Formats: sequence, C-alpha cells, structure tokens
Amino acid sequence: MNETKYWAGRLVLVTGAEGFIGSALVDELVRAGCRVRAFTHYKPYAEKGFLAGYADHSQVELLTGDVRDPISVYDAVEGVDTVFHLAALIGIPYSYAAPDSYVQTNVVGTHNVLAACRRFGARLVHTSTSEVYGTARTVPISESHPLQPQSPYSASKISADMLAMSYWHSFGQPVAICRPFNTYGPRQSARAVIPAILQQLHGGATEIKVGSLTPTRDFTFVSDTARGFMAIGASDLALGRAINLGTGSEISIGRLFELLIEISGRDARIVTDPQRLRPAGSEVERLLSDNSLARELAGWEPRVTLRSGLAETSHWIQSRGERGSGYAV
Repeated sequence: MNETKYWAGRLVLVTGAEGFIGSALVDELVRAGCRVRAFTHYKPYAEKGFLAGYADHSQVELLTGDVRDPISVYDAVEGVDTVFHLAALIGIPYSYAAPDSYVQTNVVGTHNVLAACRRFGARLVHTSTSEVYGTARTVPISESHPLQPQSPYSASKISADMLAMSYWHSFGQPVAICRPFNTYGPRQSARAVIPAILQQLHGGATEIKVGSLTPTRDFTFVSDTARGFMAIGASDLALGRAINLGTGSEISIGRLFELLIEISGRDARIVTDPQRLRPAGSEVERLLSDNSLARELAGWEPRVTLRSGLAETSHWIQSRGERGSGYAV
C-alpha cells in the first residue's frame, strides 16, 4: 500500500501529540499530506514542546485537554477519520509510587477515547507496549505470548489493550493495537536509557550510573515506529489485532553502553546503581520482537539500523548541549 496516498487529505487526531513518538508521528503524517488535530495535555504555561513549529501550520490544529476528561476527548474526536491514541503515563519507576495515576490516565483515558471513537465512527489505532509481555517465556516474542503484568505501568497498559479489544468484539469498533518495542531517537526523554547515557557522555561524565546490565531490548528508531503506526492505521487486515513493532534484533544494556561510548567518541566506565534496579520480580530480562505480523498485515519493516539511529541520536543530544539547553551534566 502507498501510505502517503492513503493518508493524503485525511483529518486525523493524535493524542499525546507533544510527546516523543507522538510528535514524530505528527511529522510523518504532515509529510504524507494529512491534516492533523494534535491533542496535547494542558499546561498553564502554554508550552507546546516539540510541536511549537506547528503553531501557525495550515495542516496542524493544536488542541489542549486531558484524556481523563470525556468532554474534551469527545470534542477532539468529532469529525476525524482516524485516532492515533498515544497519550499515556509511561514511566515505569513512577508507577510503583503512584499506580492510581496510571489507572486514571492509561485505563480511564483510553476508555474515554474508545467511547468517543464509537460515537463518531472513527477508526482507532491504540498504543500498547512490549512491557505487557513481561520477561519472555519464548523468543522472539509474538503477539500470542502471554501478557504478564510485572509493574503497575504494564498492568495499566494490559487493561487498556483489553478494553480496546472489548470494543472491537462487543461493538464492532474498528480498532488496531500497535505494540512498539523500545523506541529511541531524537527528542526522547532522558529518563530512557539511551538518551540518559548519551547525555552524560556528552556532558563529560567519566562514570555512568545505570541499573541492571543484563536485560536485552529490541530498539526501534522513532521514524520507523511512526511509519509503523501509519501502516497499521491504513490496513483493514490489522483491525481487531495487536501488532508488534520491533526490529527482531536484541542487544544487552551492557553492550549498548559500549556501543554508545564508541559512537559518541567519549570515554567512561559504567557503574551499577542499586537505586536504579527494579524491585525483585519486576525486571523484564529479555524483549525481542517477532515482527512478522507487521510485515504481513501492514507491509511494514524497519529501515534504520541501530548504529545509524544511535549516531543520529548522539548528534542531536550533542547539538542540544552546544546550544545551552541543559544537556551538559
């Protein structure tokens, strides 16, 4: 399918549009000729984040609200063709401290989006996460792998996924679930492992504190993830399905650190920080995707290699530091 041709001229809604993946998706949709309604969380200081450049853009309408509020969600969904629902609380560590906030945003918020889509007849692409699989029982992980809630965050995302599927089975709501593995790239928060390490390396740190070095992850560059959302949203075969977006390759956090040192041209040693370790029984040791459904049902495949993606991310973080954006450690 020609994705650009499919999306050209359509009006779509992106929730969580100011975020890392959300803003990259807005970029890709605009490039495809789509009209985008970008739904962002209200901030009293009117910060537009990565969408600031779209303030006067003819193809992008910026809306503020909260997915926990059904009225603002209904207003945002009315009239759109497709909803890409990315708004969520995503930090795993904070979910241990404030699990109720994850239920309210990730579960109740998703239900509000589902109800609005049902009311106005919009197709929904709902965002899941590879964290729902927990530690792999079999690898690579296919969509039939058991769901294992190893943190309050993953439990909230499993609940949201099940709500989405219930609307497909109960009401015929056209919904597809996009399940990205670990996405990385420019704009990612320094809470994530890749920008956290690169930020410290470019800041001149000689010791980098991390959690466990043994877990492996399947890292996908953000533009590939954004294209995956669009491919799944354009595919009728994807409806009623959960579909993985991952490269099908894994790397340990220890080996990732070595690669980042090489790419950044810096020198440092890694130190395990006990405070960064997950609670016992919560660490997900291995995430490696089976992406055959994405290839088969949506015609998607990753294009960006890990090395080239890390190099682009490293350059972005370094350039931000040089502009005095607070990236130096």
